[in-house]
Amino acid sequence: MMLGLGTGSTAGWFVRLLADRIRREGLSVEGVATSSATVWLAEELGVPLRRLDDVDLIDLVVDGADEIDGELNLIKGGGAALLQEKIVAAASARMVVIADSSKRVAQLGRFPLPVEIVRFGWTATRRLVEELLATMDVDGHRIEVRLGSKGAPLVTDEGNHILDLHLGRIGNPRRLASALNMVPGVVEHGLFIDMAHSAVIGHPDGVAEVIRRPGGDPVDIVELMRNQDA
Repeated sequence: MMLGLGTGSTAGWFVRLLADRIRREGLSVEGVATSSATVWLAEELGVPLRRLDDVDLIDLVVDGADEIDGELNLIKGGGAALLQEKIVAAASARMVVIADSSKRVAQLGRFPLPVEIVRFGWTATRRLVEELLATMDVDGHRIEVRLGSKGAPLVTDEGNHILDLHLGRIGNPRRLASALNMVPGVVEHGLFIDMAHSAVIGHPDGVAEVIRRPGGDPVDIVELMRNQDA
C-alpha cells in the first residue's frame, strides 16, 4: 500500500504508530512524505519512503488539520507544508484527516489562513491579497508574514513565504479559495475544499469519532486500518 504521510504533531503520531506496526507486523507499505520534517521522522523510524514523482497513485493519505468544518472542508498549513500537503492529497485516492476535537468548528476562519506566496515581489502580492479580502465575506482583514526562527520571513520547503490571514470567520470558503487562486504571486492556500473523504476525531475521553463527507468515502477507514494487512 502507498501512503501519503502528513505533516504536523498529529500526523507525526500516525507516522510513529505506522512504524511500530511495520516493525511488529511486517506491513508492506511505503510512504510519500509531505515535508522535509516528515521525511526526517520517517527515515529515523524506518518507514520506507518513495518520491511522489516515482509513484502513479497514492492509495491513502493521512494528515492532520488546523480546522475542520461540518462539510469536512479544512484549513491546513500551520506547519508550513500546505503546498506539498495539497499536492499529495490531490494525488491520493482517499484522504483521511486525524485531529483532536478542538479542531472541529462550525465555520472556518478562527485559525489564521495560510497563503503561500513566491518571494519575488511578495509585498505587492500582499497588497493584492489585502484588496481581495475587502471584497470577501470575512470578519477580519489582518495579514501577517510568518517569521522563521531568526526573525526573518519563513522560507518553506519550496522556497516561498507564507502570509497568515487573520479572518475570524470565512463566510464562503469556496469563493475565497477560488479568488486566492487568481492572485498573481499566490502559489497555494490552506483551504482544502472537497478533498477530505473522512475524519477521525479524537476526544479527551479516548473515544474516536468518525465523520464522513456525504458521498466521499464508503469505506470504513477505522476498520480498514485496524484489520486489513496492507
